[in-house]
Amino acid sequence: MHKKIYAALTLLVLFSLLLAACGPAAPVEEGPAIAAVKAPVQAEYVAGEAPAPEEPAPAPVVVKICQVTDVGGVDDKSFNATAWKGVEDAIAGLGVEGKYLESQQQTDYAKNINAFIEEGCDLIITVGFLLGEDTATAAAANPEQKFAIVDFAYDPTIDNVLGLVYATDQAAFMAGYLAAGVTQTGIVGTFGGIQIPTVTVFMDGYYLGVQYYNEVHGTDVQVLGWDPYTATGLFTGNFESTDDGRQLGEDLMDEGADIIMPVAGPVGLGTAAAVLERGNAYIVGVDTDWTVSSPEYTDIMLTSVIKKMDVSVYAASEQVINDTFAGGVYVGTLENTGVDISPFHSLDSLVSAELKAELDDVRAGIIAGEIATSP
Repeated sequence: MHKKIYAALTLLVLFSLLLAACGPAAPVEEGPAIAAVKAPVQAEYVAGEAPAPEEPAPAPVVVKICQVTDVGGVDDKSFNATAWKGVEDAIAGLGVEGKYLESQQQTDYAKNINAFIEEGCDLIITVGFLLGEDTATAAAANPEQKFAIVDFAYDPTIDNVLGLVYATDQAAFMAGYLAAGVTQTGIVGTFGGIQIPTVTVFMDGYYLGVQYYNEVHGTDVQVLGWDPYTATGLFTGNFESTDDGRQLGEDLMDEGADIIMPVAGPVGLGTAAAVLERGNAYIVGVDTDWTVSSPEYTDIMLTSVIKKMDVSVYAASEQVINDTFAGGVYVGTLENTGVDISPFHSLDSLVSAELKAELDDVRAGIIAGEIATSP
């Protein structure tokens, strides 16, 4: 009996083992070793499905601003230099590329303009009244080329040329009023480089400022070197010779002038040198603050009649970048701060509080249109 039960149990155990062998295998937990084996296969698959690398972005287009100087040169410490400062400010502030070509003689004007057209400049800035004709000719022949011209405007205007002009008679009027209030001899002087409107406009304002001071104070301060009503006066005939500036300065001092305004670019530095050597006289600078541009003459600089050409050149460059450039005319005035007189710096003590207050009144009168600054 026991043998039969044992045999049955043995068969039952064998049958259970047989069933286990034929069933599904138990799931195997994926350990680090298995994951490490599978990972390369997965990585290869993902890499195969990745998109192609992007093409590099094109380099940004840099706007090129190019200046053609007149014969005074880019370092004339006057209006060529001030216009170039506007380009330099655009290089620093707007990221443009800036270049200049200096004209050694008037026949270089057209040649330099055409060289910049061929180079592909985005804006060509020509500096000075004497470049007016060549700029207009180039603009007509190249209607897609943008130009700005300092100290000149066209009537009628040209679509692709922005004229940058300045009411320097307004600021020069204030300088004349100041000179009449400071002079000790009762005689002040002026002279120009070449007798062209952008020169004589300074001399007009200076003369009329003196006359207005005489009218207000009942004085008789005289102006040597220019009469706007007869359009006669003193001119060197150039913008280069400091020797000529020295000679005219000495002549004016010999006649009693103790404040002189030379309107001749670097020629005026010859006058400043003569005044510094002789003493007992002062200079009124033009175009830029001569105390800054020629600090060696600080002690004789009463003030300067400033044309803020750098500001207008920068603005023209900005228009090109913003694609808002249009031809026409920009006029710098006392009201929009396009022109002004400089601070008195080390000679501030020469200008009384009363005279400073009068100058403020004169400024307000000019801006309001109550005081005429041109004949």
